[in-house]
Amino acid sequence: MADEKALEMIKAGVDAWNSWRQQGQGQARLAQRWKFTPTSPNAFPDLRSANLAELALLNCDLTDCDLQGANLYRANLTSASMERADLTGANLEGAILEFANLGRARMIRTNLVGANLHTAFLQHAVLSNANLATATLVETHFESAVMRQSSLYATNLIQANLQYADLRGSDLQSATMVDSIVDGARLSGCSIYGLSVWRLRGTPADQSDLVITPHDEPKVTVDNLEVAQFVYLLLNSSKIRDVIGTIGEKGVLILGRFTEERKAVLDAIRRKLRELNFVPMMFDFERPTDRDFTETIKTLAGMSRFIIADITNPSSSPLELQATMPDYMIPFVPIIQENEEPFAMFRDLKQKYGKWILDVLKYDSADSLLSVFENAVVRPALEMAQQLRAEKAETLRVRHVRDYM
Repeated sequence: MADEKALEMIKAGVDAWNSWRQQGQGQARLAQRWKFTPTSPNAFPDLRSANLAELALLNCDLTDCDLQGANLYRANLTSASMERADLTGANLEGAILEFANLGRARMIRTNLVGANLHTAFLQHAVLSNANLATATLVETHFESAVMRQSSLYATNLIQANLQYADLRGSDLQSATMVDSIVDGARLSGCSIYGLSVWRLRGTPADQSDLVITPHDEPKVTVDNLEVAQFVYLLLNSSKIRDVIGTIGEKGVLILGRFTEERKAVLDAIRRKLRELNFVPMMFDFERPTDRDFTETIKTLAGMSRFIIADITNPSSSPLELQATMPDYMIPFVPIIQENEEPFAMFRDLKQKYGKWILDVLKYDSADSLLSVFENAVVRPALEMAQQLRAEKAETLRVRHVRDYM
């Protein structure tokens, strides 16, 4: 429990508190030097489990407060105003600091293990060598904070704002960063083994030498936060390597429209491909085209063994096929329902890239298409894929002027 004298003085206001603290500074320095426990309560004030959130009700805040070395274990500091407070070496393990204002506070070597700083404000705060392991940092504001060599092990940084923060050399192992703002942040030298990264906002100013291996393994570094977890899995998991190989050999991209009638055909194709031990990836042409949409299709196309495109009553599919066919020597199998004709642009595509575009296959029903699926779709596509591979492997032919003399 908190020391009664310390509680009395903290409630008396910052001026009274800081004056009282100064009286104990000499003993505090001696205690640190000679490693003994001081007897004066103002040397290292004991405020364990204190409910300091009530200070706001007393019109008293902790701005510029000297809390160096104070024991605030599990103290309640919800919405506390602590701008420029000095918390160097303080113990705030398990403390509640939700919505607290700690802007420009000094928190060097501060213990914040397991603390709750949900939506706390720490802009320009100095947290070098601080321990925030397992802390809740959801929507916490760290703009321009200095957090070098700090531990953020297993912290929850969902939607945290780390804009222009300096985290160089910090431990982010097993932390969670989802929708976090990292624009201008400095992250070089951070340990990020086990870090979960999704949809970061902004671009870090420096993300070099990120250590993706645990401390007991040889050090491997990368220079991009969002690809780090993938690189580690790629290096250490045979399953990931197998997945990449499987997609390249077995992946089949299915393009078409998800109208009720067309989707029935596409679903039937997908089921048939699964029966034949392929990995179908189905993409809907129904939504409007934009840059990200096209890039996604191109990424999937590049990982496919062949592509099946239902060009019946196309919407945006002509644009997508025009974007993919020129860039990839991958077999395209165009199919169309009878009584329909290919879109006008398809003739030009076929003339230019016919080496890897099969002739259009007409069908009258999903059942009739599936009855000849292996012979009319799969086998020709695989034969074309093999032929394209052989052509890619051919030695480059060269000529010499002597051949014409």
